[in-house]
Amino acid sequence: MAELANIPLWIWGAFMGFVLLMLALDLGVFHRHAHKIEMKEALTWSGIWIGLALLFNLGLFFFWDQIQPGSQYTNEEAGYSFLAGYLIEKALSVDNIFVFLLIFGYFAVPDEYQHRVLFWGIIGALILRAVFIAAGVAILEKFFWMMIVFGLFLIFTGIKMAIVKDKKIDPEKNPLVRAFRKLMPVTRDYQGQEFFTRIDGKLWATPLFVVLLMVEFTDVIFAVDSIPAIFAITSDPFLVFTSNVFAILGLRALFFALAGLMQMFHYLSYGLAAILVFVGGKMLYNYAEKVVVPEWPKFPVALSLGVILLILATAVGASLRSSRPKEAVRG
Repeated sequence: MAELANIPLWIWGAFMGFVLLMLALDLGVFHRHAHKIEMKEALTWSGIWIGLALLFNLGLFFFWDQIQPGSQYTNEEAGYSFLAGYLIEKALSVDNIFVFLLIFGYFAVPDEYQHRVLFWGIIGALILRAVFIAAGVAILEKFFWMMIVFGLFLIFTGIKMAIVKDKKIDPEKNPLVRAFRKLMPVTRDYQGQEFFTRIDGKLWATPLFVVLLMVEFTDVIFAVDSIPAIFAITSDPFLVFTSNVFAILGLRALFFALAGLMQMFHYLSYGLAAILVFVGGKMLYNYAEKVVVPEWPKFPVALSLGVILLILATAVGASLRSSRPKEAVRG
């Protein structure tokens, strides 16, 4: 991982220190007491996370050549790559939100405990994404032909997402949940916001921990799509990891901001499907450009970003238009 070696350790340390500080402030200060997250608070935090991501993105445009001397990317390409990766992850996380809603509804999770589940779910997601990204970089470095496999997989996933509309959640049939219930007893009722409790000296899990297991399981499934999708934009570990982290950190706020509005985005799933097909095709193009037909021009990162933005804008615009009352549309 040559790119990884070129990033000074203090930059990795500073970035991870920033992430840990924000998480500590989030849970230890702003959300120390369990409470229902209202729309105003969710929008404020969502704005904060998006603002921090864009500020970091701006820094890449100016300082990338100092962060990673001798990189294959110019400052402009690094900035566009991060933004494209961030948008892909952010867009795909909307599908996570829909599934989280189904999970919380199935288990009847009280509103005031949902933030705690998502917080610890995101801690697990950050660790798992780091492992997935490291594995992805190592695989593509040794077996570049896997770009074809990843590309075809993303195209297949995008087509499937466009065709299969109904999402059903049955945690009792989930193999992880079934295996866990055999290993540890689970209480019938919630014990406040605790994941575990003791009854007659015996350790029991609470339904809230089962919900956390489902959230983590869901993130693993979505990571299988989103990580290869970002590799279609850039193979640089720092850009892939940081764009993933910023998108994940803002997922909780985005969940509470959009939870009541998800039914408005009728066509967003088609937009996400189109993005997956596009980045899958771009992976195949990248492989052909580097291995099969070297004289082909390199696919510009700025063009990838433009296509992704156009697809998202079209899907959101069509959804909002279809959600308007017919009288308003006629008027």
